[in-house]
Amino acid sequence: MRKTLFLFLILLSISLEAKITLPHLLGNNMVLQRNSKVNLWGEAVPNMKVTVIPSWNKKKYTTIADKDGMWKLQVETTVAGGPYCIEFSDGEKLNLQNILLGEVWICSGQSNMEMPVSGFYGQPCEGASNTILEAYQYSEIRLFTVERNSVSEPQKDCKGGEWLNSNPESVASFSAVGYYFGKWLNKMLGVPIGLITTNWGGSNIETWMTPESINAIDSINKVVAFSGENDNSKVAALYNGMVAPITNFTAKGFIWYQGESNLKNYYDYKKLQIAIVKLWREKWGNQLMPFYITQLAPYSYGGNNYRVLPLMIEAQYQAMKEISYCGIAATTDLGHSFCIHPPKKQEMGQRLAFLALNKDYGVKGLPADAPTYKSMEVINQRGILSFNNLSERNEGPNVPNSLCEFDLSQVVAMKGFEIAGDDKIFYPAKARLISWNKIEVYAEEVPLPVAVRYAFHNFEEVNVSTTYGQPLVPFRTDKWEISKDEIR
Repeated sequence: MRKTLFLFLILLSISLEAKITLPHLLGNNMVLQRNSKVNLWGEAVPNMKVTVIPSWNKKKYTTIADKDGMWKLQVETTVAGGPYCIEFSDGEKLNLQNILLGEVWICSGQSNMEMPVSGFYGQPCEGASNTILEAYQYSEIRLFTVERNSVSEPQKDCKGGEWLNSNPESVASFSAVGYYFGKWLNKMLGVPIGLITTNWGGSNIETWMTPESINAIDSINKVVAFSGENDNSKVAALYNGMVAPITNFTAKGFIWYQGESNLKNYYDYKKLQIAIVKLWREKWGNQLMPFYITQLAPYSYGGNNYRVLPLMIEAQYQAMKEISYCGIAATTDLGHSFCIHPPKKQEMGQRLAFLALNKDYGVKGLPADAPTYKSMEVINQRGILSFNNLSERNEGPNVPNSLCEFDLSQVVAMKGFEIAGDDKIFYPAKARLISWNKIEVYAEEVPLPVAVRYAFHNFEEVNVSTTYGQPLVPFRTDKWEISKDEIR
């Protein structure tokens, strides 16, 4: 009798202690990656059996919490749909409700990714009112903002945050670039979209990385890379507090808008960008995760005529060429000389969505990649430039996604070109379209052209785009050293 009573008291004690604890990222209203094996994890009584039953397949998944009470398992998801629920149990039940299966994307970077639909003080986001008014129409979009957390050690859980349904309040405060990206995915694919944004204004790329990943990069200035002293610039500080806690959450891919705070070491940014993609894919355990980058938008940065911004953009595109499953959304036409946070976030989100829809979801006919410089030949004292990422159809008048030289009202002169000879002195150049993918550039001061540049200042008036509205990416045909006085 005493043995039976003693055993009963032990079981009762365990039952009273038994309680599943889930991280902030696992909660009501979340979206889980469809047609996949997704991670679920949390804490329980050490060595206790944990059971998970999702309603979409009613299968029972079990695991044993380790000696510290930590547990993790994988659950199979099915086609897009919902709402569903998940039952967790380790003696006491816990239920999550209103869960959807769809596509999950991580949105990260600094203030231009952070900028909410409602805008910053004195800096509006174009179209905000209509976007907020329409929020209820996108009930299958779910939003999670990782709370700011700068720490010295990797964390197991976010400092805060919860999954929110799309409504005027939640949309107004969410990343504008992230939301517009997700909105177009939802409209085109017709499936639920889960967006997780982890960002901090003014942050450099190094703070989103581990010390080991930076030390593994050859031939970069490690002194500069490790020079951050603030909460949003110390190496690994934001990785520890705002990336490590979400790496268990199974996702489709990443969108990234960062780099303004790395102009000081633009010369190393190519290698840093490559390294962070490698690191994050390793931490998520999936080398196939797409990584889409936002080209930094034009801005004065201390002087319109300096060249540090185009050199940074050059580094972004050089990195893209060495990263698999990668693309860049061009923003040459979206910047402002006086505002570092361009209001045209809808276009940015849409162009990122073009990349994902075309490259990951097989949607044909979209202008996914902006035109980039391909080659130059000199004919009759003029530079003839050819470009990539335009239509393969090159005959007749009906050439889709070709270059154009007019706006909606009239034919206009192409702006933003400069040309130089052997003396390396650049002069403003005249330019005209001579084919669906070729531009002729010339200047009276340069009888024998050697080099051409386009949009190669921090900010200048440029206007070359495709018939689909994709802007020409800044470029230079030369590899000449640019003086420090020009860079600033």
